[in-house]
Amino acid sequence: MRTINSIWNGFFGRAVLLLALAALMWGGNAVAGRLAVGEVSPMALTCLRWVIVIAVMLPFVWRRMVAEWAILKTGWRIIILSGIFGFTAFNALFYTAAHYTTAVNLTLFQGAIPILVLIASVLFLGIRVVPMQILGMIVTIGGVVLISVKGDMEILRTLALNIGDVFTLIACVFYAAYTLGLRRKPPVSGLVFFTALAVVAFVTSVPLLVMEIAQGNVQWPTPKGWLIMLYIGLLPSLLAQVFFIRGVELMGPARAGVFVNLVPVFGALLAVLLLGEPFAAYHAIGLAFVLGGIWLAERRA
Repeated sequence: MRTINSIWNGFFGRAVLLLALAALMWGGNAVAGRLAVGEVSPMALTCLRWVIVIAVMLPFVWRRMVAEWAILKTGWRIIILSGIFGFTAFNALFYTAAHYTTAVNLTLFQGAIPILVLIASVLFLGIRVVPMQILGMIVTIGGVVLISVKGDMEILRTLALNIGDVFTLIACVFYAAYTLGLRRKPPVSGLVFFTALAVVAFVTSVPLLVMEIAQGNVQWPTPKGWLIMLYIGLLPSLLAQVFFIRGVELMGPARAGVFVNLVPVFGALLAVLLLGEPFAAYHAIGLAFVLGGIWLAERRA
């Protein structure tokens, strides 16, 4: 038992390993979203994933939630908005987009989130940027545009974009808003805050599921759908969050945030390896632009 505990404690003391695994799990989320097509409908997936998270988390954190309830109440607005933007809206659009675009595109577009956060910080928080950050924004946006139009500028001229890519970009905007909102989160422990967001995400995704049922579009999980749901609920939704929170504690938010840039890399590789999706030249060039732009922007962040 002592050996197991020492191994476990050693594992949770390795920030680089924890953050890399979190990025790998988040990268796998796009692959899972594509695999879910035909196995479970988007709103059922969006809603039920949080049932899994809440069922796992509450037994461990409910006492701390009760103890910190007074502090939680002071930040109820940011908790509700963060749950809606970061968890419900992002995932509803993300899993809907999976019906119309590839897992490669789903993951590569997420590389634009850090730049969207930077742009929003300039527009709404008055943060000043240096020329290198502006160049990084332009390079990253260029990479996203290149992937969106599949390397064909004629598509851009006629604005004939894939609706799945549009949904993904809107989802990334929502997640960028959620990221900015975290600046104002109440001073409670990370796991308590995360569990509170999961509860909000479940409650606010129920109306979306009800609408899907009313429209006759709901598909309850097949046996394969339940396996996909368990993966999404336990790994990208839960373990990745816990690992990232721990990684931030060990390494600090600035250094830990850099590991998020691995998500499009891992996601694209998994999509090619597991789904057999093509990885075209414009994907490679676009990925280089996205990661290069982030690197340029973060040099002076």
